[in-house]
Amino acid sequence: MVNVPAGKACGAAMKLYSSKFAPNPRRVRIFLSEKGLSVPTVDVDLVAFEHKAPGYAALNPFRRVPCLELDDGEILAESIAICRYFEALHPSPSLFGEGARGQAFVEMWQRRLELNLLANVAAVFRHSHPAMKEWEVPQIPDFAAASRPRALEAMAIADRALQGRAFIAGDQFSVADITGLVALDFAKPARIDIPAELADLRRWHGALAARPSAKA
Repeated sequence: MVNVPAGKACGAAMKLYSSKFAPNPRRVRIFLSEKGLSVPTVDVDLVAFEHKAPGYAALNPFRRVPCLELDDGEILAESIAICRYFEALHPSPSLFGEGARGQAFVEMWQRRLELNLLANVAAVFRHSHPAMKEWEVPQIPDFAAASRPRALEAMAIADRALQGRAFIAGDQFSVADITGLVALDFAKPARIDIPAELADLRRWHGALAARPSAKA
């Protein structure tokens, strides 16, 4: 169960298939925590390759976590799609921005951080970490080497955008900040150090990590 103080329970038949070791399910758990929502959670043991088993593959043929089983048995996959579903059901507090301008800038930074930071950090981890040798067949060290400077470039771009602002997409905490937090936390096992000179990025990361939802 995702534990949140004074959480609002969702549908009794709803299940979130998650994993405490993967970054994308964590994005959804943080989102739910910020919303004050409680969803029954099934832990998928990635170390035991449960996500590769036929039972889970029947839920998500791409064999990725997370996915959400709705009350009617329909399966919704992809982290941001799941977050958008809960945003529509529980619009307050808004985590996808308010108004045309706010929503557009949240969408822009969510995509920028997902594609340029999180994806490149994940590529470094998956293609260079010894623990991933049985996951990525074959591991491609050159792919990891090419992805590392791209991740660092994305960090530098985010650092410049954060000058004079508390959150990446403007004045309000959003799903884009969640993606940024998860990406920067994932940089540690990927063995990518956040450059010391990126003071605004480090400030932002520290503030996000201090939010109660970061522990979800």
